[in-house]
Amino acid sequence: TYRQKVLKAVYPAFMWFTKLTGKNAQELSGVKEPPVSFYLLKDILNNGDTLDFASLKGKKVLLVNTASNCGYTNQYDDLQKLSEDYKDKLVILGFPANDFKEQEKGTDKEIAEFCKLNFGITFPLMQKSIVIKSPQQNPIFQWLTKAAKNGWNDKAPTWNFSKYLVNEKGILTNYFDPSVSPLNDVVKKAIE
Repeated sequence: TYRQKVLKAVYPAFMWFTKLTGKNAQELSGVKEPPVSFYLLKDILNNGDTLDFASLKGKKVLLVNTASNCGYTNQYDDLQKLSEDYKDKLVILGFPANDFKEQEKGTDKEIAEFCKLNFGITFPLMQKSIVIKSPQQNPIFQWLTKAAKNGWNDKAPTWNFSKYLVNEKGILTNYFDPSVSPLNDVVKKAIE
């Protein structure tokens, strides 16, 4: 769409401005054994298949809430590059959500087509869901945003493209705000 073209064009300036102002640029880290195992979780992929998180054992997992009409949407490019660069040790999971100013209105099929066509996305996308704290919050994000489940973090997504990193043992180790690019050295260091 026209809006998506404009967002793509202004993305570098947008990231520069948010870095300059420190908006949505928080990074959190912690390592504590989760009271509820990450590997007990399951979710539905956008094609309707179930993803059992037990199948992710031995790999790091970066979980990102995404949207197609956001100033951060170009991070899909960075996420795809990260996925390719660390394909042997990292799985990226995209969680499309329409929680912030109606920036993800498409169906699961439309979202998948948009991501494939515009960004060449090959990493898994989940079914569109709610990621902010609410009674309808996606169970994966309930785990990511409740210390009573993950061991230490209560931070919910501040906007689209918030990122949570889980290590090879199923322990949540990092949270990165949307203004922290997936290709930022702090993200790469946490993966390595």
